[in-house]
Amino acid sequence: MSEHEHHDHEPHAQRAPSALEMRVRALEALLTEKGYIDPAALDVLIDEYQTKIGPRNGAQVVARAWVHPEFRRWLLQDATAAIASLGFSGRQGEHMVAVENTPEVHNMVVCTLCSCYPWSVLGLPPTWYKSAPYRARAVKDPRGVLEEFGVQLPQSTQIRIWDSTAEVRYLVLPQRPAGTDHLSERELANLVTRDSMIGTGLPASAA
Repeated sequence: MSEHEHHDHEPHAQRAPSALEMRVRALEALLTEKGYIDPAALDVLIDEYQTKIGPRNGAQVVARAWVHPEFRRWLLQDATAAIASLGFSGRQGEHMVAVENTPEVHNMVVCTLCSCYPWSVLGLPPTWYKSAPYRARAVKDPRGVLEEFGVQLPQSTQIRIWDSTAEVRYLVLPQRPAGTDHLSERELANLVTRDSMIGTGLPASAA
C-alpha cells in the first residue's frame, strides 16, 4: 500500500465490493433461492455478533478490569479464564491473552497471515482488519497507521504489535479515560469501543 492510499475505516468512505464479497453475496443469494437459508435468520445472526454479542462482551470485560483491581490482575495473568468467568467464550475466543495500554506502552493487534479474531469477545472483525494493507502496514509503520485512525501518541510511547494466530487471540486493555471515577461499571462499558480493544482506537471520553 503506497503512502497515498488510505484504509476504508473512515465513516463516510465509499468502497466497491471486493471479489470475495461479491462471491459471498452470490452464494447467499443462491442458498436463499434454493431454500437452504432464511435471510431473516441470517440477518439476526449477523446482528447478534456485530452489535450484541460483540463488541459489548469485550466492553464489559474492560469495564470490569477498570473497576476491580483483582479482576484486572486475573485478566492480565489468565485472560481465557477471566473472560470465561463472565460467560464469554468459544468461537475463536478459547485462547485469550490481554495486553494493557499504559502511558509508556500502546498495544495494537494484527493477524499477519489471515484474520484471526476473538468473535465471542469483539464480535465480527471490521473489514480493514482482514485487509492485506492493514496487516502489512501495522507491522511496518504502526504509528502511521494509528495516525490514520486518528490516534496521536507521544513519541515517547512505545508501540507493541501482537500477532494473533490460530492458537492465541489478543484483547487490548485500554487506559481508563480521565474523569470517570464517578461512573458505574455499566457506564464505563459504554465508553469502550471495539477499536480501543484492538488498539487502533481509544475509549470515548466521559464528556
